[in-house]
Amino acid sequence: MKAYDIKKGNVVEYNGGVYQIRDIERSSPQGRGGNVRYRFTMYSVPGGSKLDASFDADDDLREVDLVRRQCTYSYRDGDAFVFLDDEDYTPYTLDADAVGDAAGYIVDGLTGIYVQLIDDTPVAIQLPQSVAIEVIDTPPELKGGTATKRPKPAKLATGIEIMVPEYIGNGEKVWVNTTTGEFAGRAD
Repeated sequence: MKAYDIKKGNVVEYNGGVYQIRDIERSSPQGRGGNVRYRFTMYSVPGGSKLDASFDADDDLREVDLVRRQCTYSYRDGDAFVFLDDEDYTPYTLDADAVGDAAGYIVDGLTGIYVQLIDDTPVAIQLPQSVAIEVIDTPPELKGGTATKRPKPAKLATGIEIMVPEYIGNGEKVWVNTTTGEFAGRAD
């Protein structure tokens, strides 16, 4: 597969490892005869360590066949996370390293997760676009003269911290964008 054909989410072999493409930056050549270059932000599968690499448009990369199964988060088993296949209830266990930063968005019974498999082995997960998580610790809204909408820090039930609008209080659920880690609205 040529570098110019690669899309976000593709999984490729590179330097003896397997990587998922998370971001693609295309740079146009300066002057005549320059080559278009692609800069990929890739994460190793499994493990999730980040790597940036640049390629010429016609560099060859071998795509890895990845199976995606839609799953629901079931429970934690020590450091591992167990997900159940929505169709046949196959349990897939991924350790904390494979789950990586996504752990901060995994709440009980979370649906819409895709577990990615290579040769029937679960290697990574793909989260839904946003997840509703309970706020467990945030300073109270400042009463009084200011009408400014200053964001304030809020600790969520999963342990991550995000910035939320002042009107959000403890015990409320908020939508969090799993790509940016930002507040995405109040959840019911």
